[in-house]
Amino acid sequence: MDVITLVGIVAALFIVISLSEPLADRTRLPYTVVLAIIGGLIGSAAIYLAEHGSGVFGLPLTIENFEISIRANVFLYVLLPTLLFQVSLGLNLRRMADDWVPILVMAVLAVVVATFVIGFALTPFTTLPLVACLMLGAIVATTDPSAVVSIFRNIAAPQRLTRIVEGESLLNDAAAIALFGFFLTYVMLGVPNPTLRDALVGFPVLIFGGLGTGWVLARICLSLFAWLGRFPLAQISLSVALPYVTYLVADQLLGVSGVIAVVMAGMTLNYLGPGRLSPGNWSNLREVWDVLAHWAGALIFLLAALLVPRLLADIQWRDVALIGVVVAAATAARLVMLYGVLPLLTALGLSPRVDRPYRVAILWGGLRGAVTLALALAVTENLRVPIDIKREVGILATGFTLFTLLVQGTTLRWVISLLGLDKLTRLDRALSNQVIAVALQNVREEVADTTKRHELTREIVRSEAKRFAERLDGAMGKAEAADEIPDRDRITLGLVALAGRERDMILDSFREQLISARLAEQMLSDADRLIERTRTGGRDEYRAAGRMSLARGRWYQLAVLLHNRMRLSRLLSRLTADRFEILLNQRLQLRDLHGYIDTKIRRIHGRRVADLLHELLRRREEETQSAIDGLRLQYPGYAEEIERRFIRRTSLRLEEREYEVLYEDGLIGRELYTTLKQELGGKRKRAELRPPLDLAVQKSELVRQFPLFANMDEEARRPLARALKARYVHPGEVLMRKGDIPREVCFIASGAVEVETAGHRHKLGRGEMFGQLALLTRQMRRTQVTAISHSTLLVLDEALFRRLLARNEVLRAAVRESARQRGADLTTLPE
Repeated sequence: MDVITLVGIVAALFIVISLSEPLADRTRLPYTVVLAIIGGLIGSAAIYLAEHGSGVFGLPLTIENFEISIRANVFLYVLLPTLLFQVSLGLNLRRMADDWVPILVMAVLAVVVATFVIGFALTPFTTLPLVACLMLGAIVATTDPSAVVSIFRNIAAPQRLTRIVEGESLLNDAAAIALFGFFLTYVMLGVPNPTLRDALVGFPVLIFGGLGTGWVLARICLSLFAWLGRFPLAQISLSVALPYVTYLVADQLLGVSGVIAVVMAGMTLNYLGPGRLSPGNWSNLREVWDVLAHWAGALIFLLAALLVPRLLADIQWRDVALIGVVVAAATAARLVMLYGVLPLLTALGLSPRVDRPYRVAILWGGLRGAVTLALALAVTENLRVPIDIKREVGILATGFTLFTLLVQGTTLRWVISLLGLDKLTRLDRALSNQVIAVALQNVREEVADTTKRHELTREIVRSEAKRFAERLDGAMGKAEAADEIPDRDRITLGLVALAGRERDMILDSFREQLISARLAEQMLSDADRLIERTRTGGRDEYRAAGRMSLARGRWYQLAVLLHNRMRLSRLLSRLTADRFEILLNQRLQLRDLHGYIDTKIRRIHGRRVADLLHELLRRREEETQSAIDGLRLQYPGYAEEIERRFIRRTSLRLEEREYEVLYEDGLIGRELYTTLKQELGGKRKRAELRPPLDLAVQKSELVRQFPLFANMDEEARRPLARALKARYVHPGEVLMRKGDIPREVCFIASGAVEVETAGHRHKLGRGEMFGQLALLTRQMRRTQVTAISHSTLLVLDEALFRRLLARNEVLRAAVRESARQRGADLTTLPE
């Protein structure tokens, strides 16, 4: 095939792709189903015309030659990496981390169950060996839920459910391809069969090797991103190369799973990339990948469908019966997962409750697609696979794929409608009537102002006003006749709207370049959790989710552990700086939300609900401010630096907006506008740099502010600051236990602890110390000390404490006073 013919065919394919989307919308069929139908028709027409010798302008022969050029490697090495990488790049990893158990179980276990159920169900009805049937089971086990996910989004299905289905589809591709490769070696002639030991050792190497390869290559790519900071197009070009390099290195050089390596590379770039690229560059990169994935997904289905007539060329009635067996077995395997495993995960609290209609939709929406056809094509092309296995696998995999596309895909919307998932709930219907009435009232006021301002003809204005008044009266009548919405439901709806507005404000801050993409994604993840939990649990879950966003997660606890035990402070510095910035931005957004309640929510839900929402919002403000105050005490001065940076970034964005207005109004020319933008870009780049959080400097500042050390001169305080070790503790952590041998003294720089002695409890706060009495009296500890808030302790060992005690009169006086209060004998304490 020459280059001109190839270019013409590619252009024709893109024309088909562009026309398929409006056709899918018009016929209300899933987009992938339309592509598959068109591809199958084109392939069938080409074969028919070629056989009857009535080619039109050489078209059938061209398509036939093009079909011959399509190999499984086109799917596996060209299109599949693009699709997998983009899906990984678009995942909400922070929210998926909450559901990693159901995603992993539904992905890996579902593939294994489907593989063995289909394999053993098919064995009695065919002459194929068991391993060939199991290989076929692995081929058809992978699902393409894009259709059901698209419908779930349109009908506002629970986000958590949609996220689990998306995550399952991404990982089951990797699991199915890995199982397929394992069973393929058993059916290939001239290749030694792997032993059980090979399977137990080789399969984990395949998986973890892919994970390691993807992570390493993604980190190398991120390092190059920093070097290419001034060249956004170069960064995007490098990101396009990443999935292909990763797949080739993993699959060809290292012999591990290329699919898993690509997924891991995409997830690594997804997690770390927003912090290495500017917000604008990251948005551009994501948009480019969305387009590439759209093309790749469409081409996969279209090209695979072109091959369907060839794969089914010699199908017989016996094969149709075997396809029926595969359909029944695959359905049974899916039922086991949806009605057996999933309810078990829900009962264990590891998965959200999935109602029966959604389970049926997931069952019927489990379409098979291009990955199944690509793996079947790989079998038919393999010269070492026996001919009878090639034929059977090609026909059964293709026939099963066609069944899911043409039967399940074409009836999926009808099933969704039959289940009632496309209908508004009673509460939403009642709310919609009120929203329409309020909206029409606002429209009437704005139209009245517009007609006065433009001095339109009175007769026309009067006629249209009468017509509009009739529509408004009808909407008001429906709103009054609708079922009354209880206050409890109104509060929930108001809180969901409030959380949705908070999410929009985060996106606005990101677009205005007031926060980085990395922090924006973390805040959006918290906002999504707020929306989901509020929908299910009302005000109680709203408050719980709000407190969760203030909590210090597992990574923060790990960072504290690394700092306290190993003196590794880099991770703690970064996470603490992130926390400062997020809390300060969240406080500003919460304050702005009060205006949204007054202008929008009050008009729909009334004053009583609005007042309650104000109160709930004020509680979140107080909790956020309390968290900020705690950080201010732990890291004095740093919050002020973050606030200054926020003001600088805001002023630069406003300045840029002024230049844009002047340019759009024609008051300044392009050359001046470009010059001003370039100068502003340099200032913005400097403002983007976040002030570093130096824990050593912060420790020195804490020592300087500590009352017992305030009167020390700087020369004496400096070595003391070096000797003291900063320790960060969380609420509930036991700091000293009864019976421990005393070896150190702790000074409370921030936070509070509870001391329990002989059943009596008392609290110590900032500026106080504990552990000194047991150390000086050389007795076993008789107290237990527990942190009751996030606290910063300055720790000094025994030798240094005794040396400091001998030189510091203020410290000696404090120790004597604490001994007097607790009845301890410190007669040996030096004067």
